[in-house]
Amino acid sequence: MFPEVFDTRPLRRAIDDGLNWVVRNWGGEFEAAASPLLWLLNAIERLLVATPWWLIIAILVGIAWLATRRIVLPAIVLASLLFLGVMELWRDAMATMALMLAATITAILVSIPIGVWMSRSGRVRQVITPLLDLMQTLPSFVYLIPTVMIFGPGKIPALIATIVYAAPPLVRLTDLGLRSVDPAVMEASRAFGSDPGQRLFGVQIPLALPTILAGINQTTMMALAMVVIASMIGAGGLGYQVLQGIGRLEVSRGLLAGLGIVALAIIFDRITQSFGKQLQGRIGLAEVR
Repeated sequence: MFPEVFDTRPLRRAIDDGLNWVVRNWGGEFEAAASPLLWLLNAIERLLVATPWWLIIAILVGIAWLATRRIVLPAIVLASLLFLGVMELWRDAMATMALMLAATITAILVSIPIGVWMSRSGRVRQVITPLLDLMQTLPSFVYLIPTVMIFGPGKIPALIATIVYAAPPLVRLTDLGLRSVDPAVMEASRAFGSDPGQRLFGVQIPLALPTILAGINQTTMMALAMVVIASMIGAGGLGYQVLQGIGRLEVSRGLLAGLGIVALAIIFDRITQSFGKQLQGRIGLAEVR
């Protein structure tokens, strides 16, 4: 056994007491600040549940066709969605999709500006990079502890934990994409008299879009990876079905719900990757085969 250097119990009590003080004095303010996230999640879920199943299938298959102009990906998307419907997983899949979309949209709105800020300031990058390292290495269960203490079990802590877990790849890849733009192109834009805003929105972001889209792809996949863990605190959806399968030792329930999560992952992964390849081809960065 490692020798006891000092008693850690006072430190642990201080941390617990500090968080309890925050909950008592600021819990209402935190809930009010997080209410837009809950509104977004509920709005997306209501929309998906109310939309006819055949329309959702038609929209996603159409998006897959636009992404590739080939029949293979739309066929995969169609088969995956039909699997969810036939196995009576459609409503849970829509709840899971709503959580993933809400987390991804929020992560995009937060992560891209931070990535732009990092790309324009070395000091900001030095400060934020260790935070991103910490966010990506902490076990996902750790995110649930403070959020559940502040908000209680429910959709808000599940959504916040998913956003925190899924956002770092998009921040990193936005920073990387913007810093990887050819300096000669940037110098040419300066020579034409463009200001920093014009260079950012007219040159850097368009050229960095494939890399940014790869970050969105990673964020989407990490959001889906959190659905089972988020279901432990009230997120519902396919993750809850997996959790019930584990708790009741119902292999079929857990297996089919797990396959449903895989089906959603395949759909969004293939679509975002295909759009990324399209952008690479348009700006001349496609891989030569």
